[in-house]
Amino acid sequence: MLLYIHVPFCRSKCRYCAFVSRPLDMAEVEVYATSLPLEIRAFGKKLGRPKVETIYFGGGTPSLLPPWALSRIIPELVKHFDIHPAVEWTFEANPDSALDVDYLRALIGYGVNRLSLGVQSFADADLQFLGRPHKAKAAMAAFGAARQAGFANISLDFIWGLPGQREATWLENLKTAVRLRPEHLSCYGLTVEPETPLAALAAAGELELPLEIEQGRMYVHGAEYLEEQGYLQYEISSFARMGFQSRHNSGYWEGRDYLGLGPGAVSTLGGVRHENPRDVREWAALAKTGRCGIGGVALTREERVREFVMLALRTAKGLRLSLYRRLTGIDFLKENEGLITALRQNELIRISAGHLRLTKNGFLVSNLILERLRY
Repeated sequence: MLLYIHVPFCRSKCRYCAFVSRPLDMAEVEVYATSLPLEIRAFGKKLGRPKVETIYFGGGTPSLLPPWALSRIIPELVKHFDIHPAVEWTFEANPDSALDVDYLRALIGYGVNRLSLGVQSFADADLQFLGRPHKAKAAMAAFGAARQAGFANISLDFIWGLPGQREATWLENLKTAVRLRPEHLSCYGLTVEPETPLAALAAAGELELPLEIEQGRMYVHGAEYLEEQGYLQYEISSFARMGFQSRHNSGYWEGRDYLGLGPGAVSTLGGVRHENPRDVREWAALAKTGRCGIGGVALTREERVREFVMLALRTAKGLRLSLYRRLTGIDFLKENEGLITALRQNELIRISAGHLRLTKNGFLVSNLILERLRY
C-alpha cells in the first residue's frame, strides 16, 4: 500500500496553486499535530496495521512542520503501520524552509530518504510571477543543505510555459539543474486552474502565455536534453537517473491502493474512493471521533477502466494491450481503429512489444487523445 500524508500549511498561497493549502497558523498546526496521530491510529486499527511500501509527505509545505509536530506524528506511523524496511519515504519542501541542516538531518533520522524541493525556476522574475516565497539563490542553498545533511535522493520540481519564457530560457533552467546532479526532476507545464489568481488574470485578459508552438519546443527539446544528460523520461512530467524513479508516484500510475491522511487527502482502497474534509478543524473533528474514512464511493467499472487507460498512457511504458483486453474483454486497437491509424500517421503513438505508448509529441496533446479514445 502507498501512504500519503497531506500537510496543508504554506507561508503564502502561490498564484497557480489549486491544492488544499492555507497560510501557516501555529494554532492550526497544533490542531493538526494533535489530530493526525488519531487518524493514523484509527486507520492502523481499521486496516490491521497494513504494510506500507512508500510514504509521501506532500502539501502544502511539509517542511514548515516544526520539530515538535514531527515528534508527535512520525512515531505514530511507525507504531501503527508495518513499514517496509526498504521504504521510499519522500518529504516535500520549499527552498526557503529547507535551509536548516539540522532539521534535514532530523528527517533522515526518522527514516525519510527522499527530498522533493519545489524550485519551480532558477529565474527570480519567474518566481516572483508565480508568487513563490523564495529566490533562486535560496534554491541553490537548499539543495546544498540537503546534500550536506546526507540526502542521496533529491528531486527538483520545475514549471515550464511561463509568461515571457522561451525555449532558450527554459533550457537554461534545465542546464542549471543538471549541473547540480539531482537524482530526479519533475517538469510540469503551467496549468491555469479554476479559482486561482492566475485564472483571474486569464479571465481579465492579462495572462500572456508562450505560443503553443513555443511550448511544444520547450517540452520536446527539454525532454530530449534531459535524456541526453542521463535522465530517463518514465512519465509525462518525470525524469530520473537510473534507479531513482519515484516508486510512490509510479504506484499511483499502476493503479495500486493508496491511503491518504490529513485535510483534503484522497484514498482509494479496494476500488472505493474517499476524500477527507478540506477544512483543518472539520477534518480534526472526524479524527477525534474515529469516524475516518466514512462515506467512500465505489468506483464504477467505467471509471476504473478510464483511470487505468489514462494513468497507463501517462507513462513511458504505456498501455499493456493484453491486460486491457483481460480486464474488459475488448480489443483496444479494434475499438479505436480509426483514431489509432490517425495517431500513428501523425507520430503521436507507437505500438510495440504489446504496448501502446504516446510519443513526446503525443504527451503534449495527451488530454485531447484521451478525450477521443473509446473504452
